[in-house]
Amino acid sequence: MDEKSGTFLVTHADGEAAVAVDTADGQVHTLSEHPDLEVGEAIEATLEPDPPLDATWMVIEVDRRWEPSVEASDEPPTARSMEVAAGLEVGDLDRTEREDYGEVHVISVPSETAAQAVSDVVTDEATLVRAARYGARRVEVRVDEDEGVLSVRYLP
Repeated sequence: MDEKSGTFLVTHADGEAAVAVDTADGQVHTLSEHPDLEVGEAIEATLEPDPPLDATWMVIEVDRRWEPSVEASDEPPTARSMEVAAGLEVGDLDRTEREDYGEVHVISVPSETAAQAVSDVVTDEATLVRAARYGARRVEVRVDEDEGVLSVRYLP
């Protein structure tokens, strides 16, 4: 196997090893050696198989590291998100790039489960994986419970 460069999210770390998920393809990498990585940390790095079995990986170089945060906001979805949601059926998702940086996902959910949907998105590891993939430092989840509109904003 060859070395691999990309963006990874650390999903497990202790003094002996760490586990990192490649945000592009979902491949899970067990890291036999790592530079003091923390769970929830995103890294842009180069990994190399650990010889002789190539069953684990070593971190060769870290170009960037950050810890994306995910939080529920008290703010309602923006007017733009509400406009987008008006054209969605329940269960549909719209992805829109932000003008300056990041991405906004607008999801139409049943109004009676909107609060639970916020909790699900905030606690879902996949939200952090996407944040790392987009290079986002902050993820803001907004909801309009009456309209059943959820927006997930991936921000710098």
